[in-house]
Amino acid sequence: MLLSMASDRGLRAEPALHPIPKVFVVDDDASIRDSLKALILCEGWQPETFASAEEFLSHPRTIAPGCLVLDVTLPGLNGLDVQMRVVAGRSNMPIIFITGNGDVPTTVRAMKAGAVEFLVKPFGAEELLSAIRHAIERSRMALDHETEMQSLRDRYACLSRREQQVMTLVVSGLLNKQVGFELGISEITVKAHRGKVMQKMEAGSFADLVNMAAELRVQDAR
Repeated sequence: MLLSMASDRGLRAEPALHPIPKVFVVDDDASIRDSLKALILCEGWQPETFASAEEFLSHPRTIAPGCLVLDVTLPGLNGLDVQMRVVAGRSNMPIIFITGNGDVPTTVRAMKAGAVEFLVKPFGAEELLSAIRHAIERSRMALDHETEMQSLRDRYACLSRREQQVMTLVVSGLLNKQVGFELGISEITVKAHRGKVMQKMEAGSFADLVNMAAELRVQDAR
């Protein structure tokens, strides 16, 4: 495998606001693991290497942007088996496949399941690094979305049951008077609850509230 190591590449500093990205490598060839580890370190990322799928899958999940560089052919579980488990439980971890024997059906299956790239050995260092950069960016975006969604869920959980009911009805398009009729309360009370909902959900506009409800997939709480 061609993995040219530029001695003057140096370490690349990551923004202080973000954790150092982690690049997980699963390959049963020790020489490949060592080569990839050195290359990853030169980019300023944090490598974690594993000789088998089972070893990787038993590793605790870390909350940091990163990706998985995964050999297709492994002892025990193969790369495609690992991909199925990662997609199910670690959706914010993009996968880059590497293999010495890239057949079309395997490549198609891997890419359809969401793989970032499928590289056939030998490949160049820059080809792999480009794929890793893309995967890390995708991972960072997924983690940011998870954080935003958790914050949104937390704010929604702070609403009273009545406020949740009002939110559900107003975002469905009902007027305050209609919401009051549905819930058996006055229009003035609906307005008060609506104001509290906007405040607690930190919605800058009604359109923002509608979008939040769509993200949360809120259901009628009457």
